Amino acid sequence: MKNNILMIYKKEMSAFFNGPVAYITLVVFLSIGGWLFTSTFFLRQQSDLRQLFDLIPLLFIFFIPAISMSLVAKEKQTGTMEFLVTLPVSDTEIVLGKFFSALALIGVFLLFTLVHFFTLLIVGNNIDIGALLSGYMGLFLVGAVYASIGTFGSASTNNQIVAFIVSLLIIFIFFIMGKVLMLIPPGLGAIVQYLSIDYHLNNISRGVIDTRNLIYFGSVIVFFLTLSVRFLEMRKWR
Repeated sequence: MKNNILMIYKKEMSAFFNGPVAYITLVVFLSIGGWLFTSTFFLRQQSDLRQLFDLIPLLFIFFIPAISMSLVAKEKQTGTMEFLVTLPVSDTEIVLGKFFSALALIGVFLLFTLVHFFTLLIVGNNIDIGALLSGYMGLFLVGAVYASIGTFGSASTNNQIVAFIVSLLIIFIFFIMGKVLMLIPPGLGAIVQYLSIDYHLNNISRGVIDTRNLIYFGSVIVFFLTLSVRFLEMRKWR
């Protein structure tokens, strides 16, 4: 199983970096992130990454659907999915291999922002390293959730644009939940708050590594990856 997942993973990583999408999204992502960091650090004289950490989840709403929309939808659109399923590879292995490739690309995005982290360590004062590291951990977990949603969006259709829109809408719903709590009836407020990705990200960003937050992220990832597998299995029923 591991070899099959690794094969799919390598295939997707090669496709990412043999095309322009990964490079374009990486340049845009880093340009915006660099501008936010320099404006906060040099213009406002604030030695932290708070503004950058606050904006990255917003950037993820657009960038992750963009890099994940072709994961499965392109295979269906071009007909290569039929070839892929003739190999001794299960639907679960296909989904996991593609999910891990998207997750690796997100990791590359965050890895490049570490230049800001090391800049703070060199020239900043009273830097809370623990808070910064937990902030990066939270961002990676958010990226993993969004990547699982992107994988599901791509598995649910053979049209890449539709996959992008489906992923964008679902991700936006998770993102906006924490912003509209004041509009939610009191009886539903606690449920919506728990489903909000902001609530769990804020806890981890403060350095509070609670198992409830980890269970939330893990459960959402497993849920959408399972849905992705089920959508791939639907082709066998037609």
